[in-house]
Amino acid sequence: MFAHLPSPGILRALCRMSSSGAPSLPTSLLRSTAYIGGSWIRSSDSATFPVLDPATGTQLVQVADCGPAECREAIKAASGAFHTWKEVPSKERSNLLRKWYDLMIQNKEDLAKIITAENGKPIKEALGEILYAAGFLEWFAEEARRIYGDVISVPLKDRRALALKQPVGVATIITPWNFPSAMITRKVGAALAAGCTVIVKPAEDTPLSALALAELAQQAGIPAGVYNVVPCSRQKAPKVGEILCTDPSVAKISFTGSTATGKILLRYAADSVKRVSMELGGHAPFIVFDSADVDKAVAGALASKFRNSGQTCVCSNRFLVQKGIHDAFVQKLAALMRKDLHVGNGFEEGVTQGPLINEKAVEKVEQHVKDAVSQGACIEVGGKRSSVGKNFYEPTLISNVTTKMLCTREETFGPLAPVVKFDTEEEALAIANSANVGLAGYFYSQDPAQIWRVAERLEVGMVGVNEGLLSSVECPFGGVKQSGLGREGSKYGIDEYLDVKYVCYGGL
Repeated sequence: MFAHLPSPGILRALCRMSSSGAPSLPTSLLRSTAYIGGSWIRSSDSATFPVLDPATGTQLVQVADCGPAECREAIKAASGAFHTWKEVPSKERSNLLRKWYDLMIQNKEDLAKIITAENGKPIKEALGEILYAAGFLEWFAEEARRIYGDVISVPLKDRRALALKQPVGVATIITPWNFPSAMITRKVGAALAAGCTVIVKPAEDTPLSALALAELAQQAGIPAGVYNVVPCSRQKAPKVGEILCTDPSVAKISFTGSTATGKILLRYAADSVKRVSMELGGHAPFIVFDSADVDKAVAGALASKFRNSGQTCVCSNRFLVQKGIHDAFVQKLAALMRKDLHVGNGFEEGVTQGPLINEKAVEKVEQHVKDAVSQGACIEVGGKRSSVGKNFYEPTLISNVTTKMLCTREETFGPLAPVVKFDTEEEALAIANSANVGLAGYFYSQDPAQIWRVAERLEVGMVGVNEGLLSSVECPFGGVKQSGLGREGSKYGIDEYLDVKYVCYGGL
């Protein structure tokens, strides 16, 4: 997924810093209050909520629990800032985004420690996320200067037609916990480059990363009101989300999260016809055909499934393996899982599998495994909670899976790899396309004709061919069906924050 990975020396140093098991959070970036209009503020009623370490359950810090008053203050700040920010020359916006990027790179180790502490992912993955997240600021710093309009030829000699691109206005940014930095920069980088201002509502599990980014934005010179953060508890989230998505001053909503929540936000947006872009649920198929290089397919499966302990929207969720190589694939994947996957606290050296975000997530994996086994599935590896802690589940591989089982009908969002045996290409595509979502899909084949057929027929927004990791700042990220609307990253990502205005210039 990431273009650059941290050096072993950096990883060892970070692990030594936290050898006691208790996260040592960087005080220079640790913030616990909302960031609104360029100031750090507490909630009006002084309410706070705890941020917990998912690996141990211990409290990391208490964070300001924002409500309606803070939301309206943030909207007011963003609205006021928009009138000046949209007039800032694109080169200046570009330079400010570049400074923000540079500060992220300079502070990458501290930002990574914050991610591992509040999210649980291994420190190597956290460092990778920071490099990926920073890349969006770098990319959109460059795209800010490439917002082009058009001169359109018309049949009348006394007229000229122009198409201008202008920022839509204030954007509400609602982000998930699984990539607490990258999901912010992917949206905010595009918005700020276009000339929009933003209000970020981070996930209640991981607000510290959003607030650390605010500290660096302030250091970079991003003007007051351009980037605002309103953290809140799970209890206040519905009301906060409603205000941020229905206020008439908000012109755009960008959301990454569940399809169910996305539908609620779409209803909010409908009343005032706001622009929306949404990356919603996934249920990615991973197809391995008889012609595939089995060893490469196994390596791709491991990378795709078990990154962030299976808690990514583009993780493979259904493994469809053709009968000719099914047994070899299962045996090799089982062996590689036992060899390469190590469960533990994300700060411990050598750990590849951290905790799930909370016990509810563990219970869902348990439910899927129990349901599959009750219908005849066989556990090849894992299959139970890990002794490391209550939020840990063993990386699990099950075979003899059918399409009637929960794990093939629902997104698990955990370290479970169910393998379904199939006979023909048509059967595999029918199973893969049966879902009402379509974010990512993967397949392995060495047959050129088959590669073209399957790539075109998979009903997903992104396809990995002989590759298990496909995300890149340069490429469009998004899905089809109920997996969302719009695209993020790439040259297309900035269009989500721009309106096209047609100007007819007559009397010439």
